[in-house]
Amino acid sequence: MTTQTLTERKGTEPAVHVGAPDETIRKMFDTLARRAFSIFEANGGLLGNEWDDWFRAERELFHPAHIEVAESGNSFTIRAEVPGFEPKDLDINIEGRRLTISGMRTSQEERKEKKTVYSEVCSDKIFRVMDLPAEVNAEGAKAMLKDGMLELELPKAAPARKVTVMGEKAA
Repeated sequence: MTTQTLTERKGTEPAVHVGAPDETIRKMFDTLARRAFSIFEANGGLLGNEWDDWFRAERELFHPAHIEVAESGNSFTIRAEVPGFEPKDLDINIEGRRLTISGMRTSQEERKEKKTVYSEVCSDKIFRVMDLPAEVNAEGAKAMLKDGMLELELPKAAPARKVTVMGEKAA
């Protein structure tokens, strides 16, 4: 499935994509997986700490995007802290029940005082992947960014219908 833009990047609305993650997200995920595996190997390759290794790699590589998920009758509301990020810096992807929020921003400051030049470049990345509690209608997704808080409204998918097949009742 090709990635499809649902909302244009305008004002406070980040773009939301449906389908397979784009190359940037795949690269970030691959970087995270490689770092988690190197932590696993450094710990002697002992099984049972995979999640600890994964979360440690996330903390080392990316800004933690704290997330809150709320459920109403027919939708999920996801709020993620993304301070300092603009809509153009963020990529939101929905593939099946998987939600991916990624972003990268760079800021640069340069001051010249007498003969001294001061220059600082700061780069910040976020990457958060989560499985949603239920299927959603990704085409109806809405995203809003305000004061460093990303809010996603994801309508739930219609429940599967019961079908009767030639005299048998489906459960």
